[in-house]
Amino acid sequence: MVAHETPRRGRRASIVIGQVLIAGCLLGQVAFSNYWVFLALFIGQGVGMACVSGSDTALLYDLLVRRGATASYVKIKSRFTMLGTVTSGAAIVLGGQLQQISWGVVYVGSAACLVLAVVVLMSWVPEIRGADAVDEQDGVEEEHGDATAWGAMLRVATPALVTLVVVSGLMHATLTPYIIFTQKTLSDQGAGTALVSVVISAGFFAGGLTPLLSDRADRRIGYRVIVPVSLLTLAAALGLSGLGLVWVTIAAFLVLVGIPEITAVIVDNVFNEAVPSRHRASLLSVIAFVESALIGIGYLLLGALMDGLGSSVGMATYAAVPLLACLLWLPVLFRGARVTTEIEKPADQQAS
Repeated sequence: MVAHETPRRGRRASIVIGQVLIAGCLLGQVAFSNYWVFLALFIGQGVGMACVSGSDTALLYDLLVRRGATASYVKIKSRFTMLGTVTSGAAIVLGGQLQQISWGVVYVGSAACLVLAVVVLMSWVPEIRGADAVDEQDGVEEEHGDATAWGAMLRVATPALVTLVVVSGLMHATLTPYIIFTQKTLSDQGAGTALVSVVISAGFFAGGLTPLLSDRADRRIGYRVIVPVSLLTLAAALGLSGLGLVWVTIAAFLVLVGIPEITAVIVDNVFNEAVPSRHRASLLSVIAFVESALIGIGYLLLGALMDGLGSSVGMATYAAVPLLACLLWLPVLFRGARVTTEIEKPADQQAS
């Protein structure tokens, strides 16, 4: 599902609608036990997530455009990612404690947090609508006549940008299943439950801190190089996990799992620069949908490989996915193909 933003419904409003809808569905899941009602509420929760997806990043980026501070986006987004990861880890621990009381307490607490976030958003964050077109040059709308997000997408979808969307999706389709299935791999290699929990917790902590290096990596290396580095890192981690040695698997996981998180922040900035403000939220939702679809396929594929070949060999075989993504990226890397166009560059970046 893709969030569609109209001139009347701005980025902040889209986030508010999504958050409130998710909160309502969580409360409904506590109040009703009927399967079909639960299914309908679950679908509604997905709609709410679609409303938030893309709108949050677009709102942040466009606020920075208005302040002439887009150069700080990577630094700010890296801190946001770090705080989000740490908060999620804390929420998992807290949720586990609250579950001992009741699942209802967990769901109600989650809904309350969403509503609180809405109150903070409405109080402190100004609205930005697609019609504001905060980073497009004067006369661009008349020249191109993009009445819909799809028209804008066709205009900005250079081959390099499309390649980056696919490659980024494959990176996420490798990283997310790798983090989840590492738990089973460690268990099959002889690690106890307590050790597995410590390793995964440490991995989340590392994944939360490493994005703080995104700004430095973006300035010194750039996305063209950091993308294949991350993909090769993931391939190496999967390959080392395939050796069947528990401490090698642990070391590879802790050392390498955070690097793709750095790349994700940098690539997110590239997407924001490539997409015109008028349709930024909608197009970023399309990109998020592609990534989510590839992640879902990745879960199925890695799960099937681990069932058929064993957890260690299945992990090693799955390294073909990041290697394939790396091969797709090589033409962009060596030919220097443009991902963004001059029109979509923010004004402060054009001046520089």
